[in-house]
Amino acid sequence: MSMVAERWTLGAKLALTSVPFILAGLLMTGLTLWVSWQLDGGAAAVNEAGRLRMQAYRLAWSTVDVAAAPRRIELLKEVERSFVLLEHGDVDRPLFVPKGPDVQDRFLLAKAAWQDLRALHEPAGLYTSHARLDQATAELVLRIDRLVSAIEKHLARYTAIMHLLQIGLLMLGVIAALVLMMVGYRFVLEPVADLKHAVAALRGGDLTTRVQPTTSDELGALAVGFNEMAERLQASYADLEERVRRKTAELEDQRARLQALYDVSVLVARAGNLTELAAGFSRRVREVAHADASALRWADVGKAQFVMLAGDGLPTSMAEEEHCIRADECFCGHLTSAPDTRTIPIRGVPSERRSHCERAGWASIVAVPIRVQERLLGELNLFFHAEVSLSDADRAMLETICTHLASGMENLRLRALEREAAVAEERGFLARELHDSIAQSLAFLNIQAQLMRKAMARHDLPRISEVLAEIELGLHESHGDVRELLVHFRTRTNTEDIEPALQATLSKFEHQSGVPATLTVHGHGLPLASDVQVQALHIVQEALSNVRKHAAASHVWLDVWKQPQWRFEVRDDGVGFVYPGDGSPEPVDGDTHVGLHIMRERAERLCAALTLDSQPGRGTRLVLTLPPGQGSAAASSQGPTKGPAKGPPRVPPAPTQQA
Repeated sequence: MSMVAERWTLGAKLALTSVPFILAGLLMTGLTLWVSWQLDGGAAAVNEAGRLRMQAYRLAWSTVDVAAAPRRIELLKEVERSFVLLEHGDVDRPLFVPKGPDVQDRFLLAKAAWQDLRALHEPAGLYTSHARLDQATAELVLRIDRLVSAIEKHLARYTAIMHLLQIGLLMLGVIAALVLMMVGYRFVLEPVADLKHAVAALRGGDLTTRVQPTTSDELGALAVGFNEMAERLQASYADLEERVRRKTAELEDQRARLQALYDVSVLVARAGNLTELAAGFSRRVREVAHADASALRWADVGKAQFVMLAGDGLPTSMAEEEHCIRADECFCGHLTSAPDTRTIPIRGVPSERRSHCERAGWASIVAVPIRVQERLLGELNLFFHAEVSLSDADRAMLETICTHLASGMENLRLRALEREAAVAEERGFLARELHDSIAQSLAFLNIQAQLMRKAMARHDLPRISEVLAEIELGLHESHGDVRELLVHFRTRTNTEDIEPALQATLSKFEHQSGVPATLTVHGHGLPLASDVQVQALHIVQEALSNVRKHAAASHVWLDVWKQPQWRFEVRDDGVGFVYPGDGSPEPVDGDTHVGLHIMRERAERLCAALTLDSQPGRGTRLVLTLPPGQGSAAASSQGPTKGPAKGPPRVPPAPTQQA
């Protein structure tokens, strides 16, 4: 296709067309402004000339009016300033006498008449007759009127010129608009219309449509680009159906892979045990890979063997014979190198390792390792009756599916461990509850039984009756403890404050041991949450139980601080024991081992600090310190505070008097 020889761009064409009109418009606009300036100056000169006429009359009146005579000198100066202003102009505003010869001659005549009149008003001419003054004044006024007439005629010509310039500007604008319309239609609209028709034809399916470039500007380049695009579309349309078919097949393969990944993810999420997961996975992966059979094997690394978890499509004899295979004795299992996905042709392996596969008629095997965090869990085997070769996409899909399986197997293992941990924790919890309730009651009954034996040996009937009453009371409390454990794990706390529960615990301690106990509460603070109350109350009960069993104390003190943080202190004046003094409550003998261990576990659950201080002959002190803000009803509504306790504050010395 041919192109014209011109090299002008569209912008250059439009500029070349519009620049003459712009210059002409600027010139005419400048002339209009100059004419307007001349009119303004002339009009101001006319006004100033009229002012001269009025000043001449005032000057003449000053010769008649005696009162106005003192202002004659000032009036003379004003007239003189007006003539100077008309002769030289005003720098602050447009005021000047036009330069026409007729106007200048009349201005000189008016100035000469003023010189004559001024001579009559000089001090030497004060006694000039009024007739001569009136005649000179009339002559000055006449010449000023003639000057004004000349200026007005001159301004009339300027006014006509300005009207012609305005008409010229209007005509220039109309001509410029018409020329620009013609240029725009020729160089812009017509090529754009051709492109529009060609685009419409191309959209209708006519790939042979072309645009003939008529210029070499931007629109011509656009036409050339359109022709090249049409040629490429026409060339690509020939094999478009084949490419669409291939792309559709690729999309279908990707959809099938995504569906397979989704199905495996759902299977892994819903499987309740390893057998269900393995059976569903082997069946689904066989369908996805279009394999003739599949086998899922678990790697027993310790015994260097692979155990078949599930299979689909395998002959019964082969499934039984390969239920457990030694590692590295068959191409289906590798423990040492844990290679990536492999495609194994049966005919390419030694005959002693392909007996089962040959009898089953397999021609090739695909082995995919199942790993989680570089740890081998097993292997997936896919069996084919024909030779196969995996593409990169199929390989990546199988490895991704096996990664999902490995995550599912690991999650099943972790859930099993969680269940075991939950069972162990529940057993520990039951052990603590039994120790805090039934064990203490049984220990009390054991003491009462010993007292009963001693009373029976002495035949002390009153003492026997008293001990029997204590035994009956202990059995009644044990029965109540058992029932409370069965109902709600023995949570005897107050939802508002722990103080009533502590007072009841001390009352029970006094009744069982006969040792007086004092409860002192310091400060005020938010109440503890119910679960924190239970744990703190059990720790206090266990401490009192140890005092009853081992301290031989004569008095027990329980001090509770609510500010700046909750702290419970159990003190006694008993025999004490040898203690290292490092603050950690380690067991000191076999009888107290369980109690101290349980108290420490309860304190750890509260993220609290538990300290023990004892010396022989100076009693024992046990301090439980909760973290600041831990355990309050407001804090527990936002969840438990995480992280270890930062340690208790300094414990104040024990009070010397009861509160």
